[in-house]
This record gives sequence, C-alpha cells and structure tokens, in this order.
Amino acid sequence: MTQTISITPATLAAQGKALVAGATEVLAASTACMPSAMLSRYLTRKTERDNPPAGQFIEVNGIRLHYLERGTGIPVLLLHGNGAMAQEFEISSLLGLAAEKYRVLAFDRPGYGYSERPRGQAWSSKEQAALLAHALKALGIERAIVVAHSWGTMVAMSLALDHPECVRSMVLLSGYYYPTPRADVLLLSPPAIPVFGDLIRPTISPFIGRMIWPVLVQKFFSPCPVTPRWESEFPVWMTLRPSQILASAMETALMTSEAFWLGQRYQELRLPVLVMAGTDDMHVSTRLHSERLHDQLPNSRLVLVTGVGHMVHHVVPERVLETIDMAAR
Repeated sequence: MTQTISITPATLAAQGKALVAGATEVLAASTACMPSAMLSRYLTRKTERDNPPAGQFIEVNGIRLHYLERGTGIPVLLLHGNGAMAQEFEISSLLGLAAEKYRVLAFDRPGYGYSERPRGQAWSSKEQAALLAHALKALGIERAIVVAHSWGTMVAMSLALDHPECVRSMVLLSGYYYPTPRADVLLLSPPAIPVFGDLIRPTISPFIGRMIWPVLVQKFFSPCPVTPRWESEFPVWMTLRPSQILASAMETALMTSEAFWLGQRYQELRLPVLVMAGTDDMHVSTRLHSERLHDQLPNSRLVLVTGVGHMVHHVVPERVLETIDMAAR
C-alpha cells in the first residue's frame, strides 16, 4: 500500500519558520555568550601576565610540562590536587621548607598551571604517571619520595604501581582512595561534557567558579581559617582559565572510577607509605579513606593531625616536613 505525502506551501512555510526560529535561538545564545567569552579571554591573558611561569619546562613525548625545582639531596616529588598547581606548594611554604634538606620538584600536572594537556585522551592517573615517569627519567631522578595531595595521591599510586623504579616511598596527604558517592562529581563535571562543555567553559564557567570560590576554599580549610598566604598569593583566576577548568572537570568526573580501579591493586604496594590527613576533613572523609587505606597496607604508617581539614600542607607544613623526613628514613 503506497502512502502519498503531500507538501503544500503552508507546510513549507511552517518548516521554514521552525528553522528560522531555531537558528535565531542559537544566534541569540551565541550573542549572549560573547561578552562573557571576551571578558574571560581578557582575564585569562591578564592573570597569565601577572603570574608568568616561575619554573622550568621539559618536553616529554611532545608534551610541555612546567615544574619548580629547589634544593639538593634526596629527590622529593610534589604532586598537587585537583584545581591547583605547583605554585600552591610554594604558597604553603612546604616547597621552601623541604628544599632546605632535599632536591624538590613540583610539577604542574597536565592541564594545570603551565603544563599542556592535549585533547583526545582522558588523562587518567595512569596516563599522568607514565608521563611523569618519563619526565623524572629525563631529569635523572631515581627513587623519589613522592608527596601527593588529594587527587594527586591517585597519580602517586599509579606511579608507584606502574613505575616502582621511580618511587622510594610515598607521603599521601588527604587522599581519596575508595569510590564513595560525591555530589561534586555531578555538580562540577559538566564543563567536561563534549560540545556543552566547550560552550560554557570560556563563557559562564569562570564566573560561576569565581562566585562559589570562597565557599569551596572555606570548606577545604575548615575547621581552620584560610591562611593569610593563600588569601594574598593564590592566583584564583589561573584556576578559572577555560583550559584548567577542563582539566579539573575531567578529573572530577574520573575520580570515583579511578579510585575503584586503583583500589583493586593497593595490595601490590610494597614500598613504605605514610598516610597523612586531618581528623576534621570536610572534603574527603578521613575515616573512609586514609584510615581505611592504612588498615589495608601493611607497610604504611598513619599520621593524623587533630583539628585540621583537607589543606593539611598549608595549615601544618612543618608536620608534613617531619613526615617526609620519616619517609626518607
């Protein structure tokens, strides 16, 4: 049975109106985003002028990595968390304190600070660890003490598991080690969504990020006050550049799956591990993560700091240095 579809002038006119309406909506949305995109671009250029690279660059597998290096002695590798950069360790005073005893290297992980993060791969902890392993070997670094904070602890774990020749011992600060439900995965991952994320990252994401920034920082430091050096020296807009927003959103989206897969391999770790955390961490539960990891690792030592939250290296950098000294011994 053949069905005849008749196309009348009225039908064509209706379809034409629908197409015009759709195109008008897209154009209106694009036009509305243009001022914020222009302002975002200006702020990105300004913050990069105000905060030029303070360290050195090394190219690994065609990818340019930025890092800070201070001191001499046993090598110590510092790995920052999600949304941060190597400069954070300088602001915390940990880099300077450690450099009095050790050769300290603090890398901007891929996509953060001034390190590149090519599109086309997820940049999981395993991929980042492989890149850092090549960088360490190129710099002549063997068996470093790896000190990692928050999301960086997963990169440290991958480095120790897949490239054990690079790691002497680990100091893990306020880490996320097991998959647990997290509201921030749903709230902070949208900038990583293809197409949609490409639209909002250079337009509304930086300004939403700036609005919620004080609340996030207070949560990270709570119950302690935000340190004066963080307040005066941390370059907020460096973290709100579209490129770094993408890196942060990707890592937020990956964190539970990363913790799940890494958790299957923790029993393979044989090197000394010092697990350090504040007892009052409001961002990552110390009981569900740090204490549980310590229970699972026979070669670990648990260091709990009473009355301190997620930013343990900012609040008590001297205690972190003492823990590094234990890792060196």
